[in-house]
Amino acid sequence: MYDEGFPETIMKLKEDGKQFTIATVIKTEGSSVAKPGFKALVQGDHIIHGNLGGSCPESVIVEESEKVLKTGKPKIFKVHMEKTTDSLTALIKNRSDDDIYVETFCGGSIEVYLEPYFPTERLVIIGQGGRDEVENQLLKFGKLVGFKTLVVDPLPNLDQDPDELISDLGFKLDNLEILPTDFVVILTKGDTDIPALEAVSKHKPSYVGIMASRKRFKNDVEILKGKGISESFLKSVHSPIGMDIGAVTPSEIALSIISEIIKEKRKTL
Repeated sequence: MYDEGFPETIMKLKEDGKQFTIATVIKTEGSSVAKPGFKALVQGDHIIHGNLGGSCPESVIVEESEKVLKTGKPKIFKVHMEKTTDSLTALIKNRSDDDIYVETFCGGSIEVYLEPYFPTERLVIIGQGGRDEVENQLLKFGKLVGFKTLVVDPLPNLDQDPDELISDLGFKLDNLEILPTDFVVILTKGDTDIPALEAVSKHKPSYVGIMASRKRFKNDVEILKGKGISESFLKSVHSPIGMDIGAVTPSEIALSIISEIIKEKRKTL
């Protein structure tokens, strides 16, 4: 059910750079309290605004919300709210991910459209520390074409401030939060290639590229395979990084990287 506070809540979440989902009931059957058009905002592990007809389907909606935020893709699914015996029988017969059975006496079923929302697409630059002209130029170009920017660098030497900066010497890359709408560029010069790639492999960003020679990246891949990193992730990493424009100077290299990122970004539109 729509209410006047819905747009304001969405606006506030966007202003705060939060990721969230909007769940909309598109069809109901049986004795469901919800009606088509009921909406709810899901942020984190709970519904923060609106309702979908009571508490019976809410835990399932929250679980599915977490999944679509990881994939970045919307989903339509059906929630069946039945007695325990009926739920178990139906579950055995139907193994579809699009049909979810909840053990409850609420009754009825609802079909839900769940759509993820993310902050502005972000360019994430993982640096090695010290002066890096490619890093500086990439930050400049990223801002110029409209990305939010995050630089992770233990000893940054930057000409301008990124939107976010992580420069804590004790920061562990495993703690880095990567979103499906992030574009990640790794400029670690070899020393921390492995932990950087390993950390990013736990997520599904829109783009991952690493500045490395073919020989170095090949060695990185063999090490990461030994650590159990998936073949699909390793094949998705762009290396050599950047479009082939014959780039030589730091500015040209940064331009080739941002051009490749824009090309990948447009593929999803």
